[in-house]
Amino acid sequence: MKTDVTLKIAGAAGEGIQTIGDLLSEVCHHSGLFTFSVDDFESRVRGGHNFNLLRISDKEVAAPGNRLDILVCINKDAYDLHKHELRSGGIVIVNADKAGTEDKTRFDIPLKKLAEEAGGKITANTVAAGAVLSMLGTPFSLLADILTKRFAAKGDKIVSLNIAAAQKGFDAAKGLRVDTGFTWEAKKINNVILSGAKAAALGALAADCRFFPFYPMSPSTGVITNVVSYTKKLPVVVEQAEDEIAAVIMAIGASFAGVRAMTATSGGGFCLMTEGLGLAAMTETPLVILNAQRPGPATGLPTRTGQADLLFSIHASQDDFPRFVFAPGTPVETYETMKRAFHLSEKYQVPAIVLLDQFLADFRMTEVNTLTVDPEIERFYAQNNSGDDDNPYLRYAPAQDGVSPQRLPCSGPGLVRITGNEHDPEGHISENAANRIAMTQKRAAKLPAMIKEMAPPILVNPTAPVFLVGWGSTKGNILEAVERLNAQGIEVGAAVFKDMWPMDRQVVEKALTGKQLIMVEQNASGQLGRLLAQEAGICAFDTILKYDGRPFFPDYIVQKAKELVK
Repeated sequence: MKTDVTLKIAGAAGEGIQTIGDLLSEVCHHSGLFTFSVDDFESRVRGGHNFNLLRISDKEVAAPGNRLDILVCINKDAYDLHKHELRSGGIVIVNADKAGTEDKTRFDIPLKKLAEEAGGKITANTVAAGAVLSMLGTPFSLLADILTKRFAAKGDKIVSLNIAAAQKGFDAAKGLRVDTGFTWEAKKINNVILSGAKAAALGALAADCRFFPFYPMSPSTGVITNVVSYTKKLPVVVEQAEDEIAAVIMAIGASFAGVRAMTATSGGGFCLMTEGLGLAAMTETPLVILNAQRPGPATGLPTRTGQADLLFSIHASQDDFPRFVFAPGTPVETYETMKRAFHLSEKYQVPAIVLLDQFLADFRMTEVNTLTVDPEIERFYAQNNSGDDDNPYLRYAPAQDGVSPQRLPCSGPGLVRITGNEHDPEGHISENAANRIAMTQKRAAKLPAMIKEMAPPILVNPTAPVFLVGWGSTKGNILEAVERLNAQGIEVGAAVFKDMWPMDRQVVEKALTGKQLIMVEQNASGQLGRLLAQEAGICAFDTILKYDGRPFFPDYIVQKAKELVK
């Protein structure tokens, strides 16, 4: 019996495809199963071709599957596009005008007609969810419980309508079955289903971020919309600014006043924010920016995924200054990374950039719930009462570690000065050459301690002669590919980076020297490979690159790695 099942629900935008996937994930979650769900959609409200890809397992899975056990087609176009992805013995359900069987794999079920019979054609997605769970051998009571909880706020009539629709689909698929080893019963579990976007929002809130200025730009908007639901429960403010420049300047202003703030955007918006990034660096004001990457240049592919902003994020804005760049690989990692970004940005008075991408922002994954909220948040503000003519407050006082005492405005007698120009220790504009050298060196002096804060890459099978090397959201796909390759007798390890910049040259050299390196990246130039060459002198590597806007699959990495392993 199978304990790892992949299914796809496909159709047009506006047909509730994601809702089907969410319902199935919830039922699986309450039965203690693990899911990995990803949506593929075009940048349009209705029409076009969309699908939800859902993987279900009795063990944790961190990557999508792409050989289908079940395919649900809301329209005939979906059948023509995806029928070749079916495994041997897989089953296809096609929404049709009447029930019927075309061959041993395809079964026509009138999903929309059954929804109308239940009382509302809008519930066709609930009919489909009922049909799939029937095929998986799930007791109907589990689905009914989830529907009751999901629609309780909308009233008994809506609950009854959806339960009736689910029953129609469940009964229509009773003769079909995919044999699984799943145990279907409600369980008390310590797991959580999260997307990267929701995890980023929760991580920021856990870090005591109080102000979220933003300008909408997919795929980052989901981060902020997940915060909105907490605005009536927590002392937080969400502000839709007139553009990305205004958003980043608002965040800097709030941070200068002592309020933790962040903004979220994608590559195009991050371009506009770079002058603000420089302002935060010059004024040494803490700033957190989340960049949810998508393919570009320009508008690019707004609803697709990519990893082409790494070097841009490390080098963006004018002149040289230190910054942190992070790239978590899972939702739970995203939560923890957001907390660290706020902590380190404030500790070192530098910008911190967190890189997600559309794939990580939007996929939903079951993980063990290790989310914690610290009882106290460490803050880094000086208690300094200086402030007269003989003893002025030196906001940018020389410091061996580069970190000058930061006071909040109006917290004492001293005047807190700020300017985007180069300045002297007191904060007055200065064009003195010696002062310019001293201030540049002061800011750069933060780097040694910042480097020590950086976590090394995650190493798997570290003695293997070949390493798959990646960063961010490729983590789950790479680790599963390594597992599959080793199972086939091909000895491979992995190094996956989460903390990207600043880079510890010695740690990287120790981990990667002497290996055949295969860079696995979602960009066209192998940007992490280029960074390793620049920082650690590691210049020999092969590549598995993907830049079509679609995520990696473990199968693809395995196939390509076999061609490259020497």
